[in-house]
Amino acid sequence: MPKNDFQPGRRALLKGSLLMLPAMGTGVGLIATAGADEAPPHIDDYTPTFFSTEEWQFILAATDRLIPEDETGAGALGTNVPIFLDLQLGSEYGSADNWYMEGPFPKGAPAAFGYQLPFTPAELYRYGIAATRRYCQDTYQADFSELDAKRQIEVLSGLENGDIHFAPQQGRELPSATFFSFLLKNTKEGYFADPQYGGNKHMGGWKMLGFTGARASFREWVDQYDRPYPLGPVSLSGERG
Repeated sequence: MPKNDFQPGRRALLKGSLLMLPAMGTGVGLIATAGADEAPPHIDDYTPTFFSTEEWQFILAATDRLIPEDETGAGALGTNVPIFLDLQLGSEYGSADNWYMEGPFPKGAPAAFGYQLPFTPAELYRYGIAATRRYCQDTYQADFSELDAKRQIEVLSGLENGDIHFAPQQGRELPSATFFSFLLKNTKEGYFADPQYGGNKHMGGWKMLGFTGARASFREWVDQYDRPYPLGPVSLSGERG
C-alpha cells in the first residue's frame, strides 16, 4: 500500500488485487443494498449508519489515501467505497454472525487455522480506528483526517508494518497490521464488488480496469489483447457503463 504504490502503477496493482478476489463476490458476506432503479448516493450526501461522525471522517480520509483518484480512473471516494464499508459492517458480516468466535485464540497461529482474534469485524474497526486516532493525537496533535497526505501515508505504513502498537482493550489485543489488513482488503472489495453492494459507483472500478462485469457474452474480445474493450461493463442490476 502506502509506498505510493497506488499512484503510477495503480492500475496494475489493482488488477492483481482483482484477480485474487472471487469473480463477482468478495471475502465478506456481501449484503445487497441497492435496487436496479435506485440511484447511488453522492458520498457527501450519505449519512452513515454504522460509523460515528469521527469514525466516518477517518474512513473517508483513509480510503481516499489507499485508492486515490488519478488519471487512470475514479478513487475510493468517487466510487462510494466508504458507503460499502458502512453498510457491510452494519450487517451480519460486521457482527460475524456466521463465524466461529469461541476461544481459545492462539497467537501466531498458522494461516490454516483461520481468523484467530476475539473481535468481530465491527469491533475490530471500532478498536482500530479509535487507537489510530489516539496515536495521531499523541504524535501529531491532530486527527488522522486533519493530517497532510505525507503524514497520512506515514501512519498507514506504520499500521501496515505493525510499527504502531495499540493499547490492550479489556485484556484483548489487536495488532495494528491486522486492522490495516482488514481496512485495505475491505476497501478493495468495495472498489470491485458489484454496485448493488454500495460501492463501485457507476462501475468506476471496473471501468478503470476495462472489466466487462456481468455481460452475458464477450467471446469475440477474449483474444484481442492489444485493444481496449469498447462496450463498457454491465452490473448485475443491468446498469451499463
